[in-house]
Amino acid sequence: MTTIERPDLTAADLSAATDLGLTAIDVWMIDAGCRDLDTALFFSDELDDIAEAKRACLACPVRTRCLDAAVERGEQYGVWGGHLFVAGRIVLSKRRRGRPPKNPRPGDTLPEVEVPEVYRPLVAAGV
Repeated sequence: MTTIERPDLTAADLSAATDLGLTAIDVWMIDAGCRDLDTALFFSDELDDIAEAKRACLACPVRTRCLDAAVERGEQYGVWGGHLFVAGRIVLSKRRRGRPPKNPRPGDTLPEVEVPEVYRPLVAAGV
């Protein structure tokens, strides 16, 4: 593993990165707010889990880097950088399975996260 020049990166951080099998490019993951959360939350089909994952991303200091890395890797599914990816596209809204209720439930809306201009072509239309 190569090291990177980051003055705020301690020897303990580099050791943790090595223990996790991270490369110098992925050292940003050490600062990720989701590092200690269950990854199943970020790959769930349940609307409540997706909303919780997106809220965790909103408070994350490396949210933009996470989104950049997901796009670079061509991630197909999951919540990355506060955005839901389905079939490699960013989905802005999603509804529960089955017939929609007559009156929307309070938990049926996902937190809104601004899509950076560069990634707007990845937004799925009408999903």
